Amino acid sequence: MISQQLVLETDKVLLRPMHGGDLTTFRELAKDTALWTYFTLELDKLEQLESWMNVAMHDRVHGSRIPFTIIDKASDTIAGSSSYGNISYFDKRIEIGWSWLGKQFQGTGINLHAKFCLLNYAFQEWNFERVELKTDNLNDRAKQGLRKIGAQEEGVLRSHMQMPNGRRRDSVYFSILKTEWPAVRDSIFKDIKTFSYSIHELS
Repeated sequence: MISQQLVLETDKVLLRPMHGGDLTTFRELAKDTALWTYFTLELDKLEQLESWMNVAMHDRVHGSRIPFTIIDKASDTIAGSSSYGNISYFDKRIEIGWSWLGKQFQGTGINLHAKFCLLNYAFQEWNFERVELKTDNLNDRAKQGLRKIGAQEEGVLRSHMQMPNGRRRDSVYFSILKTEWPAVRDSIFKDIKTFSYSIHELS
């Protein structure tokens, strides 16, 4: 099983286990209400942010999700979060999701490096056959972003998730397969030269 204490990094980002002490910084990052238009919770609201973090860490204890806090190494500052989830060890399938970055960190390359960490570990170190990613089918920016990292669009699950405003979200699924990863890694992620992982004890 994937360790709950997994740490991933490149020269630009470090992904470490999320912990309760991240709440204060997350709260500042999450204040921009525009971040949550296509998110299933409104994390600018403190009670929803706290609930989201508690669920993430509960799921980690039970082995169904590995939530990370993303650190911008240049400024040694929390930039956002992402997770592994929906893990099927038998099927060698995993999802990358629950992802967000503070507005000031968007468009800086942090997302590319974070996705590389998660994809590379899943394929190279854990030998999964398939990595899934999904987003709101109305979120054209997110869909374009997934295409830019080499993910293939597969289809739409209608009325898939409940949104805070009462809307029923259609989710569009993307994936990258292990057989596709070498070509994706050596083209889209070719400028990322360093990658490492380690196991750290949770504080």
